[in-house]
Amino acid sequence: MEFSSAADLSAALDGTGYLADEALATVAWLATRLHRPLLLEGEPGTGKTSLAEALAEAGGVPLIRLQCHEGIDASQALYDWDFPRQILHLRAVEAVEGAASLEEIESGLFDERFLVARPILRALREAPAVLLVDEIDRADDEFEAFLLEVLSTWQVSIPELGTVRAETPPLVVLTSNRTREVHDALKRRCLYHWLEHPSLERELAIVRSRAPEVPHALAEQAVRTIHAIRVDTELLKPPGVAETLDWARALHELGVRDLDTASAAASLGVAVKYREDFERVRAALDRILAR
Repeated sequence: MEFSSAADLSAALDGTGYLADEALATVAWLATRLHRPLLLEGEPGTGKTSLAEALAEAGGVPLIRLQCHEGIDASQALYDWDFPRQILHLRAVEAVEGAASLEEIESGLFDERFLVARPILRALREAPAVLLVDEIDRADDEFEAFLLEVLSTWQVSIPELGTVRAETPPLVVLTSNRTREVHDALKRRCLYHWLEHPSLERELAIVRSRAPEVPHALAEQAVRTIHAIRVDTELLKPPGVAETLDWARALHELGVRDLDTASAAASLGVAVKYREDFERVRAALDRILAR
């Protein structure tokens, strides 16, 4: 993860197909230099998760993903013991005549080979790596407190084995769709960036980079239409960059040369994923395409 400047990192990200603007490239580069977590907030589909994937690819390091959800706890993020294998080991020891002492048996049950490393422990052990903590806003306060402790010390304690400390701190990228506010204590630990939907020109560049098979004229029509949909219609979930890419590819597969109401309506389900949004966009298609 060694990049000499923000421009150097931006160029490396370009090579992966992720086109970051100057502000995003700068804060991501600072995260690599200062060994600070990077908290990305924004609407779904603005490229938060994709940035972590691109950073790992650009840096040539593994991407380790922790998907947060309601009720997630430390054991799901840190480590667990392989209970079925421990039972098999115990039965095998009991079957051998002249078995070891009780203390030896107990210590053997908590050997390294029975440890199941979860994402955070893997990131500490395998660093340098990119640890993606996806949708941290879905977790609860207790998990945030646990995560803050790990990010402050870059180490965890396993009572049976001792302390695991990262020789090189992983690059941690946290994402949030802002379904709730992340606590100030965690935000203070992180560098922060809010991701907007890209400008029309940048999104068109992304489509041309990631979907070069789509003709330029069709790609531009698809991007302009998506931008108009975001601006002119109030949707539950506006289409993100991933939906723009999917829609441009779908139109190309359908053999569309010039986007019209019929082809847009027939393929709209690729870009719009809620029934209410679908009805609103479909009703406004003639007006949107006329622009």
